[in-house]
Amino acid sequence: MIRWTRIALLAAAFALALAGCASRPPAQAHDACLLLEDTRSWWRALQRTQRQWGVTPGVQLAILKRESSFNARARPARRRLLGIVPRGRPSTAYGYAQALDTTWEWYQRDTGNRRARRTNFADAVDFVGWYSQKSNQLSRIALNDPYNLYLAYHEGHTGYNRRTYSGKDWLQRAAREVERDSRQYDQQLAGCRRLQRRSRFF
Repeated sequence: MIRWTRIALLAAAFALALAGCASRPPAQAHDACLLLEDTRSWWRALQRTQRQWGVTPGVQLAILKRESSFNARARPARRRLLGIVPRGRPSTAYGYAQALDTTWEWYQRDTGNRRARRTNFADAVDFVGWYSQKSNQLSRIALNDPYNLYLAYHEGHTGYNRRTYSGKDWLQRAAREVERDSRQYDQQLAGCRRLQRRSRFF
């Protein structure tokens, strides 16, 4: 009996370790070719989102990199009382895209994708594409304008239209980073011969 208990505990520990590895952000986040080399499903998801919503893979990846560093279970850090005692989180942002509960529910209703999960990469990039399309409709932002797409992504369409970002230098720096990364990712992907060959089959 003791032996089987030990085996069960070891199996549980091993499963937890595997789960932790599965949600760990990729090490090659700076290079789109290396990032997608072993994640064919990610490449297919990026392409589907581009066909559906008109947003390039580079923009999709740049927003996810900025929001979660490609961590499937990312959350905002908890507030701390007196810098010590943990308190609640500042928002309900969660997952690859750091979508809020209310915005994710809006996405699910609007697309009919009720089973979408924020920890699923394909659902997360579809959300980014859908939200960018909303930004185009509600804030007249071009889909090839990652700088303003990110500002609207962060501030919401009402906030963006009111220019709430204008006094936030840190946010404008973040948007410039998203713009730079998106251009770099798209340039890298254009030169990825293996991924381009795969595109013929998916």
